[in-house]
Amino acid sequence: MRKLHLYLLAFILCLAGLGLAYYKAAVIGLPLTASEEAQVWNIEARISFRAKPDSAIKVTLPLPFNPAGYSILDEDFVSADYGLAIEQDNTGRVARWAKRRAQGKQLLFYRAVLFENEEVAPKSDAAPVYPKPPEYPENLAPVIQGVLDKARQQSADTISFTQRVIEQLNAAASIPELKLLVKHVSRTRNLAKTLSWVLAGARIPSRVIRGLRLQDDKDYADLEHFLQVYDGEQWRTLNIKDGQEGLPSNFIIWQIDDDRSFSIEGASESGIQYSVARTLQETVNIAGFRSAEKGSHLMDFSLYSLPVHTQNVYKVLLMVPLGALVVVFMRNIIGIRTFGTFMPILIALAFRETELFWGLILFSLIVGLGLLLRAYVEQLKLLLVPRLAAVLTMVVLLMAGVSVIMHKLGFEMGLSVALFPMVIMTMTIERMSLTWEEAGPAEAFKQVSGSLLVAVIGYLAMNISEFQYMFFVFPELLLVLLAVILLLGRYSGYRLMELWRFRAFARNKP
Repeated sequence: MRKLHLYLLAFILCLAGLGLAYYKAAVIGLPLTASEEAQVWNIEARISFRAKPDSAIKVTLPLPFNPAGYSILDEDFVSADYGLAIEQDNTGRVARWAKRRAQGKQLLFYRAVLFENEEVAPKSDAAPVYPKPPEYPENLAPVIQGVLDKARQQSADTISFTQRVIEQLNAAASIPELKLLVKHVSRTRNLAKTLSWVLAGARIPSRVIRGLRLQDDKDYADLEHFLQVYDGEQWRTLNIKDGQEGLPSNFIIWQIDDDRSFSIEGASESGIQYSVARTLQETVNIAGFRSAEKGSHLMDFSLYSLPVHTQNVYKVLLMVPLGALVVVFMRNIIGIRTFGTFMPILIALAFRETELFWGLILFSLIVGLGLLLRAYVEQLKLLLVPRLAAVLTMVVLLMAGVSVIMHKLGFEMGLSVALFPMVIMTMTIERMSLTWEEAGPAEAFKQVSGSLLVAVIGYLAMNISEFQYMFFVFPELLLVLLAVILLLGRYSGYRLMELWRFRAFARNKP
């Protein structure tokens, strides 16, 4: 019954640890390796203008709003001492800067960091209201009607009709009867808005979308325009230059059919420039954003929410259970004898700072000198506690002396001897002395050698960067480690060292 209880407990611990780790990796998107990075796009809008004397400054800039296929990881505004307000509604977002007085050249910046997110699907817009034909100017009405009639004769549906209109307006400069329309377009509106205005004469719902092509190290003088028309079931996107359907790859929609366009009041020599650059960012940061986006507060209670110096402490502490597992395995399965359980782990932690080679030398030096002094103290016939206190004092003096001497000799690694746990080294010297007296020097050296071997293996295991990352990002995996330790704790069979010890009996077995 007890064994069944243990197996059930180990199963529950493994299920909880692996299940939570799987959720964080598959759903939230936490990476399984420390080096895993994701591609992000840095977009910057640079606004420049010269302020007019004694004029209030008002700047309006449309902002991206839930772009399909992308998520905004971070954004910031560089606006000096301007007042800033962000307005948002169902149609989009807009930033408004304001200042009562300004002088000379002015610069404002908007920066955003975006990453590809397939979970962000295009918004399903409701069916639009079919427009009423506009009242075109008398001199343009027959020209526009001629464009619409010609497109109707050469098309079969809404998309092909729009494509014929786009072809005619793009070729307007070479068609005498359309030159008047071209002049009107250049004077009052851009080509995309003109197309929408003309299509309204055929009662075709249309809207203008603006955006950027995400190309590395690319600068744009303005947003790129596309036209969307409603075919009775869905919105279809067309290129206003050649009528081709669809958006280019890596295109981010910045604004959809909103009258709130970029504008500046109270300034001259104004302009805006958009810049795009591709960089890499740790996937952990993106996973934190996704967690918040999904409404999960799991990342808020992760170790990443702690101060940085505390995070560094836990990156070490979380490796201690792994060192404990190494000790349990080496003692219970292999059969290597050590001085206690925690001494090899703490020595292994000290090796992380001193490096393995120098750590072994410094440890052997301090323990060797400590044994000589412990042999002298034994002649004084002290009680246990005073004897331990005396040995501890001598260990501290030895560590200080070794540090000074090695520093003078030019071996700076001797300074790291202070990282060794003094109490553990004191107990090691004490237990080694007692073992020497009770079982002889061979047994004493066997146990201290076993302790050092386990410490070295523990150091190598705890120094694997993949383990350090996994246990810090997925600390629930320690539950799996605990389950393994519990199962090893019930092992009562032969150890490998015992099989080697009794190998002669195995050979002579009838």
